[in-house]
Amino acid sequence: MATDGGGREGGDRGVEAEGSRRNAVYMCGYLPGASPEKPPMLSPTPVRDPAGGDSWKDVFGGGCGFAMAVSDSGKLITWGSADDEGQSYMTSGKHGDTPEPFPLPTQALVLKAAAGWAHCITVTEPGETYTWGWKECVPSSKLISDLAFVGSFQKEAFIRQSSSLSEQVSPRSQATSPNSGTVSQLNDRKVVEETVKRRKVSSAKQENESLTPGEETFAPSPCLVTLGPGVRITTVAAGGRHSLALSVSDVGQVWGWGYGGEGQLGLGSKIKMVSSPHLIPCIQTPNPGKDGTLTSSQGSISSGLQTPKMPGNYVRGIACGGRHSAVITDTGALLTFGWGLYGQCGQGSTNDQLRPTCVSSLLGTAIGGIAAGLWHTICVSTEGQLYSFGGNQFGQLGTGGESVETLPRLLECPEWKGRQVKTVSSGARHNAVLTEDGQVFSWGWNKYGQLGLGDSVDRNIPSQVPIDGCLPRNVACGWWHTLLLAEVSV
Repeated sequence: MATDGGGREGGDRGVEAEGSRRNAVYMCGYLPGASPEKPPMLSPTPVRDPAGGDSWKDVFGGGCGFAMAVSDSGKLITWGSADDEGQSYMTSGKHGDTPEPFPLPTQALVLKAAAGWAHCITVTEPGETYTWGWKECVPSSKLISDLAFVGSFQKEAFIRQSSSLSEQVSPRSQATSPNSGTVSQLNDRKVVEETVKRRKVSSAKQENESLTPGEETFAPSPCLVTLGPGVRITTVAAGGRHSLALSVSDVGQVWGWGYGGEGQLGLGSKIKMVSSPHLIPCIQTPNPGKDGTLTSSQGSISSGLQTPKMPGNYVRGIACGGRHSAVITDTGALLTFGWGLYGQCGQGSTNDQLRPTCVSSLLGTAIGGIAAGLWHTICVSTEGQLYSFGGNQFGQLGTGGESVETLPRLLECPEWKGRQVKTVSSGARHNAVLTEDGQVFSWGWNKYGQLGLGDSVDRNIPSQVPIDGCLPRNVACGWWHTLLLAEVSV
């Protein structure tokens, strides 16, 4: 999301400058407050190189009103709002449309970065994490809101793992495709659409929630996120008002903090605020008992019965949407949790998911990459096939219509022509992908030209972005803009 969501292995796709080639960054869309006199960029437009003669290494999208990238020397580069009335003013570094290093309290190289609506989070080479922006997204040693009973809740979260993860893997349930509509599915869609309509008032109220801009609601100085001893973070994700961090030192565990009012922190309850990082129980592994039986959080399992197959041993990928989250396990299983109003959790309903829950319709399909927007989710299989589900008000599912999808739907359109998707990224209501053969496609909301197609017309199917004279290496969506890292000739 905003999302932020990444490709299969995320991160270091930038190619070091060699000979007569170098990396360049292009941007399309709009950064509110950055350059009021400039209209939105409807086509990919070169971004000036970082100050000080540095070069580009990778792009990470950005939030509402600011963009983020990393230079070849490992510095976090930001640009965006220079208007003190904008909520991204403190977050973006106040550089306007001039890309400059953001002042982090460390000399360590920056490897990853992510941004929510108005907060940022980074990962440095030693595995440390820094975050700043909205104070509710910056961890503190003090628990606030309704966390008076967090101690007992945390204990419960670890003892009672999500029962959905212990379900036996059934034969592959085919995800819906554009040509597989049945009467049942059509009826289900009608029910979903009616449910969405009934919840519009509540949704609009939630969507319009925001903090009053100003110094008192912001933490403009990056704060070191304190985790357990020896915990080394490898990647991060930022939602509208919550954050996830993935650690490798404790075998692929996920940490979360921030706003959790719809279950997007996966802790089993709609706790509104978690102000210190907590482990999110995503994987459940039965342990052999003394008598040979297998024990789990639900009790003992007779050795004479078939042991439920787990969806993985550890988490290797994370993504945050506006108010929902998704993780990928080492086996390629997809788990989602959080806000479900538009079906963005892919569970076949519009219910909120309070704990990480396996997307059963994709069991048998190994997921390699995940991205999440404000109301939708996009994922790509290890074979390069794309699936989408959730809200579709602006065509962000790429299915050719506007119907919400509560189950993952295979994206099939003539534009693909057999291409395999390598990288997927989502903005608030749009998406962009990079294929294995170096082509960029985009679709969804296009009010500010963030699709890079030369106009401001929404697209409900993937459309190829015309890029000449460069070789795309990575693509990353901000909330209202899109960044492209490409190799160009000097």
